[in-house]
Amino acid sequence: MKIFCSGIGGIGLSAYAAYRRAQGHTVLGSDRSASPLIEDLRSQGIEVSLVQDGSAVPEDCDLFVYSEAISSEMSERQRARALGIPHQSYFQALGDLSCSKQVIAVCGTHGKSSTTAMAARVLIDAGIDPSVVVGTKLTELSGRNWRKGAGDIFLLEACEYRRSFLALSPRIVLLTNADGDHFDAFTSREDYHNAFVEFLSLLPQDGMVFTHGADPDCMAIVSRSQRPFCDVDTLPLPLLSVPGLHMRQNAQLVVGLAKHLDIPEEQIRSSLKSYAGCWRRMQVRGVWGDSVTVIDDYAHHPREISATLTALREAYPNRRLVCAFQPHMHDRTLKLYAEFTRCFSAADLVLLTDVYDARSDVETARVDMDRFARDVAQESHREVHYVGDLVHMEGLIKDRFVRPNDVLAFLGAGDITHVAEKMAQDAHVAL
Repeated sequence: MKIFCSGIGGIGLSAYAAYRRAQGHTVLGSDRSASPLIEDLRSQGIEVSLVQDGSAVPEDCDLFVYSEAISSEMSERQRARALGIPHQSYFQALGDLSCSKQVIAVCGTHGKSSTTAMAARVLIDAGIDPSVVVGTKLTELSGRNWRKGAGDIFLLEACEYRRSFLALSPRIVLLTNADGDHFDAFTSREDYHNAFVEFLSLLPQDGMVFTHGADPDCMAIVSRSQRPFCDVDTLPLPLLSVPGLHMRQNAQLVVGLAKHLDIPEEQIRSSLKSYAGCWRRMQVRGVWGDSVTVIDDYAHHPREISATLTALREAYPNRRLVCAFQPHMHDRTLKLYAEFTRCFSAADLVLLTDVYDARSDVETARVDMDRFARDVAQESHREVHYVGDLVHMEGLIKDRFVRPNDVLAFLGAGDITHVAEKMAQDAHVAL
């Protein structure tokens, strides 16, 4: 086939495009700006246009696949419709790609990418040779976000946003947690939980769910789905090469899965012990100056922020922890406002930047950042400063806020990662 991918630079669609190219299809696509992911796609023989006015969509295209960021009014989708090209969202296309395999889907509000990464390491080390699509770049996948294996297993990160994961055909599900997110797409926590019930209900009657029996959200969802489950909280917490109780709890899910697949226990322990993390998950970017450790993390939800900062406190118990946080979307920040104000207590100093406007076309309410900073200081009991845009923040960090031997953690799902990368460019411990 000739497949066009609109929004090909996204972390999910880029993996799909590369996988299809590896299968021998002609793949091309577009995105709004260049990125390392796009450069990697080009190196694999995929043509990528940075113009999205519709002109890059060929008339002889067999399939048009679009990311969630591409609305139905976008020029490329309009052109594809006019040409009569079959349309699929990324997850619909991923569902078609994976349905002939034994799909193991990792879902949940938090921890999907890390859990998928750990599972990939264990399965690969055990010689199972899985195919993998994950929402981050993994050392286990040679720094990429996909793998085309020869085995029967297809390991996927399954996203609940707009109920996208309902396009998949899972046989096994790993459910990390379900405390709620994406309230621009879900009307309530009940609606959010309903989506997970629907997803687990896609499992065959002999399918299996691995989850935490001590988590009431997970257990309520599993109970309503009426599918068999394994309570991984009955298993010991594995040893990892990354800090954090939340990471060890994610690893429990992988232990349960691996035992179910008859992987020897010694092999499971060995693989997990060597797991050292993945891109933008407590990633050590390097050292700024002589002694400031620069950390980059994707955390953008209160529970993720609290877990990440607590883990960093565990890893660096005797050092000052400075957290620079870029809120992701006004809607999320406002709907989880109280939780956000209380989640920074493990840091010593908190710097808040302007909100990353991921959906400026639909958001109307705005966060009052000065008030937000005051409320975080009051509820988290920490020194907090609102520092404006990223350029201003970087200057203030270097000139005023950072001290020798600090741990400087950049948190957020937006473009704050570029500041972390820039500050560590001359690092001598870059990982």
